[in-house]
Amino acid sequence: MEYIYSEIISEITQPGLSAFCIHMICTEGEGSIVYFDNHFHFRKGDLLVLSHSDAISDISISSECKGEYFAANYRYLQNLLPPKNYSIGGSISLRANPIISLTESQRQILLDDLHRIRNRMDESDKRFYREIMGSLCLTLIYDIFEFHSENIGEEKISERAGFIVGELMRLLSEGTSSTHREVSWYAKQLHVSEKYLSATVKRITGGSVMSYIDRHTIPILKQHLNNPDLTLTQIADLMNFTSLSYFSRYCNKHIGMSPSSYRARLNHGNIAR
Repeated sequence: MEYIYSEIISEITQPGLSAFCIHMICTEGEGSIVYFDNHFHFRKGDLLVLSHSDAISDISISSECKGEYFAANYRYLQNLLPPKNYSIGGSISLRANPIISLTESQRQILLDDLHRIRNRMDESDKRFYREIMGSLCLTLIYDIFEFHSENIGEEKISERAGFIVGELMRLLSEGTSSTHREVSWYAKQLHVSEKYLSATVKRITGGSVMSYIDRHTIPILKQHLNNPDLTLTQIADLMNFTSLSYFSRYCNKHIGMSPSSYRARLNHGNIAR
């Protein structure tokens, strides 16, 4: 299944969409979503672009909330675009805040894009089906780029800077922060200085390198803590913490409690059920 269209927006949390990029428009009511462990509120007229659907941990919608979404494989959509494109900076910005508030005319344009895709999805017997669908997907993507750049203002991104930021995000998406959480390590991998890497990421995304490292590390950390077969010492070793005390300090800072407290709360929840 390459393309998915639905009006049941609560479906976006289903595991089968883990490799998909989701484009969801709220047409009535309001709701909230937890994305990369951050809470976001959306309402009528908002577009949500969720390029990492596996980072969605919860969605809550009001009784009157309605919407539509289209999902396609993230790598497939990226491969439709030229090497240098707005998504280098735009998609990074959307990781920090996936919501774009649309005007009424913008919302209608995107709904028209979604409906054109929906109406052609079942024509897989066409000789040029993939080309047709690719063209329709590109129209949707470029309309989203246009509206996003209008919302935040487009900054010119040099090819080198865009490549460096894109490569950093690629490394992080591969789970490297499980064992490497130093800015110096990433700078070395990318053959740039720490100063250049930090300044470039800050300029393009508005966030720090460490904020992105931590954002990718926390889900890995929680996944290990949720595994009862791993002791805290084993987790500390797996994640390359130099000591249990440092591991505990990291947990306290980033998940608000010690690893033993997290485990105790988890066990209490299992007993309660």
